[in-house]
Amino acid sequence: MRVAMIGTGYVGLVSGACFADFGHVVTCIDKDASKIERLKKGEIPIFEPGLEGLVERNVREGRLFFATEGAEAVKTADAVFIAVGTPSRRGDGHADLTYVYAAAEEIAGQIDGFTVVVTKSTVPVGTGDEIEAILKRVRPDGDFAVVSNPEFLREGAAINDFKRPDRVVIGTDDERAQRVMAELYRPLNLNESPLLFTGRRTSELIKYAANAFLAMKITFINEMADLCETLGADVQQVARGIGLDNRIGSKFLHAGPGYGGSCFPKDTLALVRTASDAGSPIRLVETTVQVNAARKKAMAGKVADAMAGQVKGKRIGILGLTFKPNTDDMRDAPSLDIVPALIEMGAQVQAFDPEGHEARQMLPGVDFKDGPYEVADGADALVIITEWDQFRALDLDRVKRLMRTPLVVDLRNIYRPAEIESRGFQYRGIGRG
Repeated sequence: MRVAMIGTGYVGLVSGACFADFGHVVTCIDKDASKIERLKKGEIPIFEPGLEGLVERNVREGRLFFATEGAEAVKTADAVFIAVGTPSRRGDGHADLTYVYAAAEEIAGQIDGFTVVVTKSTVPVGTGDEIEAILKRVRPDGDFAVVSNPEFLREGAAINDFKRPDRVVIGTDDERAQRVMAELYRPLNLNESPLLFTGRRTSELIKYAANAFLAMKITFINEMADLCETLGADVQQVARGIGLDNRIGSKFLHAGPGYGGSCFPKDTLALVRTASDAGSPIRLVETTVQVNAARKKAMAGKVADAMAGQVKGKRIGILGLTFKPNTDDMRDAPSLDIVPALIEMGAQVQAFDPEGHEARQMLPGVDFKDGPYEVADGADALVIITEWDQFRALDLDRVKRLMRTPLVVDLRNIYRPAEIESRGFQYRGIGRG
């Protein structure tokens, strides 16, 4: 089948490359000429394990193309995916649908014959209705169906998530569109991945509901971590004890400095606003948003407490800046709250992240280093914010020799307290009373 993918951001590029790897012919379209030029040269603008090789192979084999103009690709496409950004709108937290509606306007003038227009971007309930209205207004003679097909890709594991999904949600009541979507995802039949067909509005809500639930799960275990510290319990054992219950499950029960990234912060906020406007507030999600924001801001205080309040003039080493490992995404990362707060307290901050290159513009005043041992050199405290694999097995003896004061504040609990304390360190984790 022939696919046009509007937008070459994280979702569009990964989805387009994976569809091409399924055997479909895919054109990824973006108005950013410099990005398209880079992609044509094989330069991937985002960090995602395995993506560079996937793109290179499918370009070489003639299934994946990049363009700044989509007229020809849209005209010949069986399905046109809208995969543009929907950032939080300034002022009210609603999803900004400017790019989505602009894409719909453009697509409307280019479709030829029956075309399935698919919303891959995360959009509020009812957006598909508005896209359909735009298409009908611009092309009253058009033969099309508007479908919701939300993505459930984890940054750092997106290719596996696309090819081996828990489920594929497809929102449409149009039988022709259902057949097109089933054919697009037919290669997943080998993995027995379920295709869940729903109404369009239901599909749109499923995406928000899923992210909100996971955000609540993270926030729940973070609050349990605080309680563990007060009561003298161990949050990791609590998480394991409840996670072994199949009704709860172990995923997203890892205590830390709060969630961030491109999805959970904006999607929970957008869902709260949608529910409020509908007159059906969702108090659990509202509280989740508030608690998570407060938690990220409180983490600098946790570091200060571990240093007995003696932060001014001290050198603090930071390991990890991105919101999670295996991504270069800095959006709403806890580090963006923690690091400036430490600097405001008077600390000298030196930091390293394997892929967080954007941090250099986002965190002024930080001395960026080339590796974890350079960060440890002369530090009065070493703070682990992001649990990159290369931080999990540091040469602790070397770290101790380099540090001025052997204090580790582990905001991801990647070390065992007894092990690291036996090496002569002071250790402070999360939820380990």
